[in-house]
Amino acid sequence: MLVELAIGDAYGAGFEYAPADFVAAHNALTGYVQHPTHNIAPGAYTDDTQMTLAIAELLAAGTPWTAAALADKFVEVFQRDRRQGYASAFYLFLCDVSSGEEFLHRIRPDSDKSGSAMRAGPLGVLPTVADVLHYADVQARVTHNTPDGIEAAQAAALAVHYCRFAEGPVAEVGAWVDRQLGTSRWASPWHGKVGSKGWMSVRAALTALASSTSLSEILRTSVAFTGDVDTVATIALAAASQSAEITQDLPAVLDNDLENGPYGRDYLLELEKRITP
Repeated sequence: MLVELAIGDAYGAGFEYAPADFVAAHNALTGYVQHPTHNIAPGAYTDDTQMTLAIAELLAAGTPWTAAALADKFVEVFQRDRRQGYASAFYLFLCDVSSGEEFLHRIRPDSDKSGSAMRAGPLGVLPTVADVLHYADVQARVTHNTPDGIEAAQAAALAVHYCRFAEGPVAEVGAWVDRQLGTSRWASPWHGKVGSKGWMSVRAALTALASSTSLSEILRTSVAFTGDVDTVATIALAAASQSAEITQDLPAVLDNDLENGPYGRDYLLELEKRITP
């Protein structure tokens, strides 16, 4: 899961909010693409994966699931490996805080954007729906304490749980998520450019997941929406990687060229073993 979602993030980073004609010309999965204006190196992942690492590391450690522990971990993973991809204001905020306590004291957790959903994937490995909902809620409230911020995180984590525990056909994932959340929004297909709101990224990810039969198809579909496509691909591949229905066929070039520094591909593989024994 962690490698697949990082590939989705890194591949999508080359297309995030890029012009539609650029996406159409280069979204062929033949390798990572240099974004036309951003300076993120091809094959490097962004904040989506880095914040997911924070969630996964806490799960692996068995640390009590509290806002304080999450804030400490968010600060730790950023400060040890500062990288591009964060919203500019949040990047400067993370540069300026030195502890989880300071993070919680200074943060304004009123966002409804995609941050709480993009990092929620590992929570889907928890054994019960109740656990998934609770853990996703607690982590979302640290930065996205809004109804949409919380629900988007829960929906993203539930999609992973649905696929991992084979709760039903992949094509029906959105309807199942709706039943767990008592909503009627997640089964509706997404069309067009994906904006910055968390629910938009999750809806698009569930659409790509439900309409495809392979990881490659899901990744191409996620990016073809245009807009915030690195987040769409991160969420979609986290879930799809857990499904026996989905052909695991990401091109070798994307695996081989994914960054592999101290917190790169090999680290992701080892960490996943700790959360999915």
